[in-house]
Amino acid sequence: MRRRNLLSLAGMLLPVPALAQTAQAAPQASKVAYHLADFDKVGFVLGNIRNHYDGMGGPEHVTIALVVHGPALKAFHAADAGSATSQQVESLKTSGLALNACANTMKAQHITLADLLPGFVAAEKGGVVKLADLQAQGYAYLRP
Repeated sequence: MRRRNLLSLAGMLLPVPALAQTAQAAPQASKVAYHLADFDKVGFVLGNIRNHYDGMGGPEHVTIALVVHGPALKAFHAADAGSATSQQVESLKTSGLALNACANTMKAQHITLADLLPGFVAAEKGGVVKLADLQAQGYAYLRP
């Protein structure tokens, strides 16, 4: 009787290591949300995002979202954006960067998506709500 119980117990325990190995074999890509509100940090943050992609081994290993609100959004107005900012944004977009503009800030600055560099989507409930939503989806929060 004891022998049967031991064999049954061994049979139940054997699949556990196999399941653990399967879970480790397929790690999820990292997800990060960058929060940008300060105009004077635009170049710094865009550089951090480029370094983040490079440090992770490329965009296939990390999903990055940028949420912009407040004074920083002025740096992304198509009419006023410098060539360096425009080039950085275009390059990061090709890497998969999700560009989010706070709808509240857009309203305060009297602009629409058409006034921003191409690729932005509106964070309709606001930038801070978008950041909270991303965190709820498992994104790490960074505010350089």
